Amino acid sequence: MDASTFESKMKADGFVEVERKRIDPRPANAEHGHGWHTRGFIVDGVFTVTCGGAPRAYRAGEVFEVAANEPHHEEIGAGGVELIVGRKY
Repeated sequence: MDASTFESKMKADGFVEVERKRIDPRPANAEHGHGWHTRGFIVDGVFTVTCGGAPRAYRAGEVFEVAANEPHHEEIGAGGVELIVGRKY
């Protein structure tokens, strides 16, 4: 899947606030949750999401999802990450 196809699918699936952004490297943040479902597509870099104590590293071309209110934390790899992410309320 490419970025354009991903963005189109996000909108068709009811995701809003779809944005492309770059995040600098950082260690894992504190565990937290959001009041919305998140889906993201990794354009470049590594984005690690830990849910239920199980970390998963996502790389270019991969899609991650975090359900609304699911406790999790994220870590950004040494090179930072560029991703497309959206919210579904």
